[in-house]
Order: sequence, then C-alpha cells, then structure tokens
Amino acid sequence: MKVVAAKVPVSTVWTSPEAPRDIDAPAVAAAPDVAAWAQSMDTETRLGLHGRTLTQLLYGEPVIVRSERDGWSEIVAPWQPSSQDDLGYPGWVPSAHLGELPESATAPVAVAVPVTSLTAEPGTGALAELSFGTVLSSVEHVDGFTRVALADGNFGWLTDESLRVVNTPATSEERLRLGSLFLGLEYLWGGTSAYGLDCSGLIHTVSRVLGQRIPRDAHDQADALESVPIDEVKPGDLYFFARPGKEVHHVGFVSAEGMLHASETGKVLENEALLPERRETLVAAARL
Repeated sequence: MKVVAAKVPVSTVWTSPEAPRDIDAPAVAAAPDVAAWAQSMDTETRLGLHGRTLTQLLYGEPVIVRSERDGWSEIVAPWQPSSQDDLGYPGWVPSAHLGELPESATAPVAVAVPVTSLTAEPGTGALAELSFGTVLSSVEHVDGFTRVALADGNFGWLTDESLRVVNTPATSEERLRLGSLFLGLEYLWGGTSAYGLDCSGLIHTVSRVLGQRIPRDAHDQADALESVPIDEVKPGDLYFFARPGKEVHHVGFVSAEGMLHASETGKVLENEALLPERRETLVAAARL
C-alpha cells in the first residue's frame, strides 16, 4: 500500500474499472471535466450512476492505494470515514488522477465558495478551478492571497476571500449559509463537489469546510453523530430518514423552513418544508 493524493480538481470514485459508461468519459479522462460531464447527463443517465459511482475525491485529498490494474487504482479515502472499511471509503479511480502528497505545511484552509481559481502567482491565470470543500495546507498570506501546498510538490495561490480557515469554530448559521450556496444544484449520486451533491455528500462536504471530519454516507452519519430528540432539533442539526426495517437512506440540514437537502436524482438541492411523505420516514436527528 502507498499513500498519495488526488492531483485533479475532482476525481469520481467508481465501484470498479468497468463501471464507467461511454458518456462518463469526461469524468475518467486524465484531465477530467466534471462540469461538462454533469451537464451532459439527463435524469435517466444520472439514474444509471446508481451502482456505478460511490463518492468523489477533491484536489489534494489523501488516499491509500491498495492495488493497481489497467490504469486504475483501488483506493480507500481516509478523509471519508465509512463502515465499509476501517481505513476509509473504498473504491476505484483512474491512476492518472493521483499524484504526490502535498508538502507538509500548517494551518489548513478550505475552499468555501462553489469554485475558485488556483494560480501559480497572485493575480495570474488559472492553473485549475478548485471545488468547494477542497482542503489544502497554507504556507503564507500576502496581500489578500494565500499560498498553498499542491499535490505535485509545488505551490500555488488562492484568494483569501474564497477560503475559510479550517480550525475556526463552526456555527449552525454558517453551516446553513454554506449549504445554501448550492440551492438549485442538480442532485448527483456520489457527488461531493460543486458540480453535484447527493444528500450525505452535502452534509459531509460542508462539515469538511468547517473542520469536522464525519462519515461519508447517511447511515454512517446517523450512527456516528450525537443523537438529539427529533422534537428538540435546532437549525443546523440533521434529520435522518429510513423506511421500516431499513437503514437510513436520506439526510438533510434542519432549517427554519423545514429542511435544506439534496433530495434525489432528478431534483435539485432545496430548502423546503417537510412534506408528509418525508415526515412518515423521519426516524432520527443529530447535532454536529
């Protein structure tokens, strides 16, 4: 086994090297275009991701490589805790998406806007567009820019206004503000990036920006987080949903309106009242 890092802005994690379809080519290319991939899919095509995609890695995210086959790497993602594996979330990614770990540095910062430009020097052309939720170690701060360690051993710059210092205490108001950045974003099974989120991906990625490392999947989040009575929830807490005799299948942020959540394939991220069919499957709540 070896430890490496994602060297592309967003790498989608698949169930196997055989899982991607022809339409998924932009996502598995050596230089993936996840935005174009997401835009190319209609609802039926997105439904076809069930059983194919698992989660996503963001730039600089560490992974453990267990094996390699035909240009693919079998990995686990330790920043995404999972009951499937004690080391992290398991799956497969193109080996071309992986590179050296960033140089050790201090004061991690997270991208706290949907997308921001990574540049070689302050104010120069973009090297890449980094997604919300990307966490990198900072080296220095100069005139409104932060220098960060990159996955190829070099360094780059991000604007201070696009970042949040990870160790800043989190508030429920900030949790909802960050989640609301994606209102109207189309649901993406396995999504943890600005180009698409699923229900637990929203919770996981917002929490990452706020310095909280929580499980990736809804049922694991329900098991791991501090439980609170449903009738004592506050905005920023979590609602969990399950059908009788089944494990938790959905999660959302409690909001003043009802719930901020990525609903399901074919719908968009929304902040809405709890519908009767949702209330029928509301089984638990938790506090971050």
